[in-house]
Amino acid sequence: MNIMIVYSHPSKKSYTFQVLEQLKTALQKENWNLDISDLYEMNFRSDMSEAEYEREGFAQTQLPIPADVLAEQEKIEKADCIIFLYPVWWSDCPAKLKGWFDRVYTVGYAYGQNETSRKMKTIPYGLVICTAGHPNAFLNEIEIAQSMEKIMLEDRLGKRFKNKEMIILGGTLELEKVMSEHFEQINQIPDKIKSLKIV
Repeated sequence: MNIMIVYSHPSKKSYTFQVLEQLKTALQKENWNLDISDLYEMNFRSDMSEAEYEREGFAQTQLPIPADVLAEQEKIEKADCIIFLYPVWWSDCPAKLKGWFDRVYTVGYAYGQNETSRKMKTIPYGLVICTAGHPNAFLNEIEIAQSMEKIMLEDRLGKRFKNKEMIILGGTLELEKVMSEHFEQINQIPDKIKSLKIV
């Protein structure tokens, strides 16, 4: 089993980083291969260059794809499961992760295929995990949870993933009340993956 984690948080003092460490521990017990793209650690460039826009905006698929983007696409092609982990900032993911989608989902690869382009493979399982200050009940009440799920699952993951779901780890403003429940959810992820009989 090859698991790719796309992680987006600038601080190792954050709760999101604790979640990452717990997730790694749970997955490593299965002896699965982990490939982590820590976008801040990598200093991944989130802004699209003018040359990239020329390629994307006008579907000029003959123009070159930057090396850092190709490296991420190679990780995608090896993955049986991709997990996106990030904090909720202003009802969405951090700009680094949004920029990952902007740049890595190139035309001809993730969409707009033609007879000469390499199409992104369909990933068996995509899991979105985000930490949020507000409780899940409140995020559902104000319909932010539904909005985040729609954008991440239906647009960014879309038909590129066979199975997909989102886990919102809400209520982190009162961390002592939710941490044990959150970590239990994280610990159940390997069983969830195995139940899909991906490989």
